[in-house]
Amino acid sequence: MIALPRAILFDLDETLLSFGKRPLLLAEVAEEFAAALAPIAPLELADLLEAHFRDFWSDPERHKAWRFTLGAARRKLVGDVFDALRPRAPGLTPEMATAFADRFHAYREEQARFFPGALEAVDALKRRGVKLALVTNGAADVQRAKIERFELSHRFEHIQIEGEAGFGKPEEQAYRHAMAALGVEAHETWMVGDNLEWEVAAPQRLGIHAIWHDHLGVGLPKDSSIKPDRIILSIGELTENLG
Repeated sequence: MIALPRAILFDLDETLLSFGKRPLLLAEVAEEFAAALAPIAPLELADLLEAHFRDFWSDPERHKAWRFTLGAARRKLVGDVFDALRPRAPGLTPEMATAFADRFHAYREEQARFFPGALEAVDALKRRGVKLALVTNGAADVQRAKIERFELSHRFEHIQIEGEAGFGKPEEQAYRHAMAALGVEAHETWMVGDNLEWEVAAPQRLGIHAIWHDHLGVGLPKDSSIKPDRIILSIGELTENLG
């Protein structure tokens, strides 16, 4: 049996809300633009875009600088790849890059939905008296709109958005502020999320029990020095076998 903590800090994107698998979404959008891509195959373009996206967002400083303007970031990244491919495919113009990036941006946002069992688990934890906080990075207007759209406000005692608070994960202040708002200490707190640095390594340094949401089911990278206290494949696991 698993005993619950006094408080749980939840991440939002790719923890409670799923936006689909980016490589698949890129491939689907590329298929829509197939005629304009020739002779580049849609799947080749999707693979190149995914590699560039992954490399770009893996850098913490770039991530922090660009996550407040996701639409502009996606235009830049698609533009980079289209520029590199234009000698092979003259149809990959800057205008086409903008159209592709905007379509991908809208399409990915359209995919937003709760992971199966996530909302039910949050409600079950709340009923059991666990203090809940939502701690999310990103722009204030974008993240607040998701919170309202998915009716999350009344489910959490504290909602903390980077763009509103002026600080975000993995800054220590982000976790300390959330715990202070709930009136709990680190040893009484769990952090749940999909980012190994933001929701595992950083909170662990403060003594928080860190749970990694491996929603893709890929397991830890082989060279990972970060070791979560617990790994779950779905948020629903948090309410299984409770003491």
